Amino acid sequence: MKGLKQIFNLAFTQKKHAYLTILSNLFYVIFNIVSLVLFIPFLKLIFNPEESTRVKQVIEPTLQSSKDLFTFFGDYYEYFMNNFIVTYGEKGALLFICITVLMAFFLKNLFRYGAVYFQSHLRMAVVRDIRQDLYSKAIRLPLSHYSEERKGDLLSRMTSDLNEIEVALVYVLEIIFREPLAIIISLGVLFYWSPQLTIFSLILLPISGFLISRIGKSLKRASNKSQEQMGGLLSRIEESLGGVRIIKAFGAENECDQTFAKDNLEHQKSVTGTFRRRDLASPLNEFFGAAVLLGIVWYGGTLILDAMDQNTKAGLDGQEFIAFIVVFSQLLRPIGGIAGGLTAMKKAEASLERINAILDIPESIEDPINPILKTDFNDKIEFKNVDFSYAKGFKVLDNINFEIKKGQTVALVGESGSGKSTISDLIPRFYDVTGGEILIDGINIKKLTKHNLREFISIVTQESILFNDTIENNIKFGNSKATKTQIIEAAKIANAHEFIVNLENGYQTNIGDRGNKLSGGQKQRISIARAILSNAPIMILDEATSALDTESEKIVQQALDNLMKNHTSLVIAHRLSTIRNADVIIVLKKGVIVEMGNHETLIAENGYYKSLCDIQQIT
Repeated sequence: MKGLKQIFNLAFTQKKHAYLTILSNLFYVIFNIVSLVLFIPFLKLIFNPEESTRVKQVIEPTLQSSKDLFTFFGDYYEYFMNNFIVTYGEKGALLFICITVLMAFFLKNLFRYGAVYFQSHLRMAVVRDIRQDLYSKAIRLPLSHYSEERKGDLLSRMTSDLNEIEVALVYVLEIIFREPLAIIISLGVLFYWSPQLTIFSLILLPISGFLISRIGKSLKRASNKSQEQMGGLLSRIEESLGGVRIIKAFGAENECDQTFAKDNLEHQKSVTGTFRRRDLASPLNEFFGAAVLLGIVWYGGTLILDAMDQNTKAGLDGQEFIAFIVVFSQLLRPIGGIAGGLTAMKKAEASLERINAILDIPESIEDPINPILKTDFNDKIEFKNVDFSYAKGFKVLDNINFEIKKGQTVALVGESGSGKSTISDLIPRFYDVTGGEILIDGINIKKLTKHNLREFISIVTQESILFNDTIENNIKFGNSKATKTQIIEAAKIANAHEFIVNLENGYQTNIGDRGNKLSGGQKQRISIARAILSNAPIMILDEATSALDTESEKIVQQALDNLMKNHTSLVIAHRLSTIRNADVIIVLKKGVIVEMGNHETLIAENGYYKSLCDIQQIT
């Protein structure tokens, strides 16, 4: 019931359309019953014409109490039809009944469409909002989440799981408002006609309901498993498409095929089992419904036949018995609807748990309750006794102390895994320190909001992260109000303008997925232009030239030199030749600062930095 309650609450986030859907369903149920009940006088005219031709003196009935409501409507309709036959004859009455039934069917289907019409907006609006929440959460999750979880699993939650919730939203208002109402009205009519036959039918119904409900209990578990497997499949597809060059280079197509085929087969088996369980509900529902209906036909028929043999009244005549069967057959539809809805709820509940698992992830990097608003950068960035661990018991950084003064270029060097990139990630609070503190102008960065802090920082990474959009939009990413002139000026400083204008559509050229229509050097210069346009006072350059060829490196390095002018820069260097002119070079080894100074000083010390330079033949 917890899943049903949450889906119900989701539906009422769109209050207007929820109420209109309920109202339309209400009138649909009423006119559905009316369209069936109105067949009784039609049947009497056809099958019992001698009774219909007898004009009786019928007194206009009056309503004595609310308990006699059904009797009042029945008597009043008989009074009305009697007068109508007197005035227009049997054929006129038959035409009137046909028109009345037609109007009832028209109104029934009008309101049925109205329910679907309003429900279509409701379901898609709710799915839209959940997808928006998931996306917003996804781009705000800490980087540590993506190092531990698969992106494909998140994509599965935003697609397959949301589809299950959409299906459940179709049912939720129906199984709470429409179907119970249809059952209550139908039972009221049936009890009015024959309490004895109705009670007999109600004894049979729970048997079929119990058998069908047993099927739904295993659906939640099976659905959860299949959705997790879909997440694995999407992850594998995403990894394969992203690494297709390597797959081809190593001739691993067959190996990848076999691995994917194994996962794909497991998912197919799981989903097939889920479909079989779900689809079994419908034929079983129909079979047991038919069995119950035939049981009622047998029992009701024996009552009428016995009454005929004994020349007594069975409580309802043949025409009313036919109408009873028709109305009872309609009673099976809402019962089946509730069974199908609860089955969908079981699957949706599993999907909701997976979605909530993402939405409920706590913010590991939180903004302060009363943040300090910083408007400019005036003095320095300072690391004071900073420790950091990705996992308990394993220190990546140990007692790091250094300063980056305004206008300085500070370089971080060291072997892979020495903690260089970790230091650069701590400044914008992609991670929080586990010991010590980082200060900007003497203010602990934890006292600033993440957004306020990152306004002062621009980053150029080793891998150029670009989007499948135009060059112009990639350069002004995060700065949507930038003018065309500012974009071109940033591109010129980044040595990118010349190759951009030579492209077919210039700045409006779409660069493809991850910018793959451009060369590595071109992509990096676009990234640098983006950083320049941001005009942030602090620049973090994470091995921005290490993946480039020599010619591209020279062009990009010149762009980087232009970028660092009048900026405070932290540079992570793989090629030591690129940081010879840095004001301060910090040498890291296994998370500890082992040396610090400028290039000449460190060379003169003949220590670890000198050995790194010797390996790269730098003097």
